[in-house]
Amino acid sequence: MTHPLEDHGLLRLLTCGSVDDGKSTLIGRLLFDSKAILADTLHAITKTSQRRGMQEVDLSLLTDGLQAEREQGIIIDVAYRYFSTGTRKFIIADAPGHEQYTRNMVTAASTANLAIILVDARKGVLTQTRRHSYLAHLLGIPHLLVAVNKMDLVDYSQARFEEIQRDYLDFAEQLGIRDVQFMPLSALNGDMVVERGDKLDWYQGQTLMDILETTPSAQKRHAAAFRFPVQYVCRPQDASNPQLHDYRGFMGRVESGSLSVGERVTVLPSGLSSTVKALELGGTPLTTAETEQSVTVLLADEIDISRGDMLVKATDLPTQTKQLNATVCWLAESPLDRARTYLIRHTTRDTKAKVADIAWRVDVNTLDKQPVNQLAMNDIANVTFKLAQPLFVDAYADNRGTGAFIVIDESTNNTVGAGMVG
Repeated sequence: MTHPLEDHGLLRLLTCGSVDDGKSTLIGRLLFDSKAILADTLHAITKTSQRRGMQEVDLSLLTDGLQAEREQGIIIDVAYRYFSTGTRKFIIADAPGHEQYTRNMVTAASTANLAIILVDARKGVLTQTRRHSYLAHLLGIPHLLVAVNKMDLVDYSQARFEEIQRDYLDFAEQLGIRDVQFMPLSALNGDMVVERGDKLDWYQGQTLMDILETTPSAQKRHAAAFRFPVQYVCRPQDASNPQLHDYRGFMGRVESGSLSVGERVTVLPSGLSSTVKALELGGTPLTTAETEQSVTVLLADEIDISRGDMLVKATDLPTQTKQLNATVCWLAESPLDRARTYLIRHTTRDTKAKVADIAWRVDVNTLDKQPVNQLAMNDIANVTFKLAQPLFVDAYADNRGTGAFIVIDESTNNTVGAGMVG
């Protein structure tokens, strides 16, 4: 009798590092060796590789989605790839390596649960390696894996691998990075990616695929406080069904924690409380709703609730504030203007905001904090906003869902900044 394989849930991961460290090749190797690419895709990249005069298939072409990327051989935008194995589904984000695309890397890292930081075995730890490590740590990615790639170009030297490991740990200690693993590999030849190969017998750790299949996913973290921002109030207009006359469901996504039928909830900002009468997922009744599920909540009492309100438990309330202090990454080409009014979008709630103070800007290369009066594109700084309406926030380190927000330019509706509550 065969037993079903345990489902380890969805894992969102990010590959980052300096230019030409082999990020795209590594993802291509993962997809190729795990049999996750279609025959027509393989045929297309084989023909492109031959046209370029290459003897082997260039697996990096699997992630070069933009024409400009294929022409230059670089990553500009974040490339997402999806694949699955017998035990897990994966979403891989391939972040740009160039400094000018730091904002794209921040976007990709905001939802990742594991960051693979690639290091070229020949070059060692570079400035962009440090920059991406800092950003991954800043954005709260819980698991970091330093993959020393291109080991085939240093004769699979254990001494070189250990030297890079020491260099990185010196830097990681300054940042306070605790959870970090190291592994040697060759994405080009496939050593230690899906198969172990026979060139790295001195390394006794897991292969990359083994690590990916056993890393805890975000869905496992149910201990966080319950947070349910309301996206939509559902009132069906169906006169033919008398059961729907009194139906009033509050739809949204469980950002963290869990909620069960019969539990008490508090509505913010009103502070009123009620009991959960029912939970539904796509019309199917649930007894418990958990993290990342999009559900409808029905309450026992008639309470005025609208989009932007939040359902929480009275025993664990978020901070209600009209002054927001946060670490902000400025994404726009036009600098932050302290005289302007911006719109802050936090979960499903919007409020007008003005910049009250810029405490410092961090030099990502040296980690020094510098006094500044404005922010340019890719700058990361500590900013305080004054808000027109209160927000219900948690520290980003405690809750990535309710600890993050975006800054919007009202005149263009463009997203110009991303923030993490301190």
